[in-house]
Amino acid sequence: MEHTHTAAGHENAHADSSTKGIWKTFWILLGITVVEVGLAFLHLETGFPSRLVLNGIFIILTIFKAFFIVAEFMHLGHEIKNLIMTILMPLLLFVWFIIAFLYEGDSWKNMRNDLRPGTPIETPKATPKEAGHGH
Repeated sequence: MEHTHTAAGHENAHADSSTKGIWKTFWILLGITVVEVGLAFLHLETGFPSRLVLNGIFIILTIFKAFFIVAEFMHLGHEIKNLIMTILMPLLLFVWFIIAFLYEGDSWKNMRNDLRPGTPIETPKATPKEAGHGH
């Protein structure tokens, strides 16, 4: 019996593997989302885990979700390492810029509040030696 490979047969095999990958990604993303929602309800009902720990868990789970989305739907999971790094490094710099700008903006907000007209100016209290009482 002779096996013949046709273009249609190759397309069906490729479509089946793509569909399996998409469903795998769907179930992984759904599982992570269910865990996130469950943790949020647990926190609202019991206060456990603490808000800081919960935010850290959410950030880690969101990074996992982003990894699976990029790997499957942007097809970077099947690319060479150099191409992945070419995309990942500018993305990390972009995230760093956002954090730096938010920090800088908060600093400007605080400075603006401190220098607002009508804000009492606190003068440093002179020590007895500086006031001339130390002789």
